[in-house]
Amino acid sequence: MSDQVLHRVIIERSRCCGYGLCAAICPEIYKLDSGGIAYVDSDVVPDELLESAREGAAACPAEAIIIQPQS
Repeated sequence: MSDQVLHRVIIERSRCCGYGLCAAICPEIYKLDSGGIAYVDSDVVPDELLESAREGAAACPAEAIIIQPQS
């Protein structure tokens, strides 16, 4: 049985101000739409990208990104 915990990223798009810091830090997870608002292709964060995804979330001035364990 695996001890890996899946993590999920949630972006509150209504809070996103379009700074793009998340996408600059972790472009594998965070993308920007044509209006500069952040989104993700998949809300599941692979283990190997967890640290950079957390850094991208922490860099968000609007605190619009949450990473949480998936149950």
